[in-house]
Amino acid sequence: MAKAKKKKNTQNTAVQTKPKKSKREKRMKVVIYLMVIAMLLSSLLAGAGMWLT
Repeated sequence: MAKAKKKKNTQNTAVQTKPKKSKREKRMKVVIYLMVIAMLLSSLLAGAGMWLT
């Protein structure tokens, strides 16, 4: 009974890099983060306003 040889991975992982993100994708990501931060701040301030009134 002969053992089957494993094939070596011939792809060079050092050559494979992530594709560069476009300016539009970067801008959308920044806008989404700003919206989330603004939402959290408004929720915190609304809660603080309820306690202080």
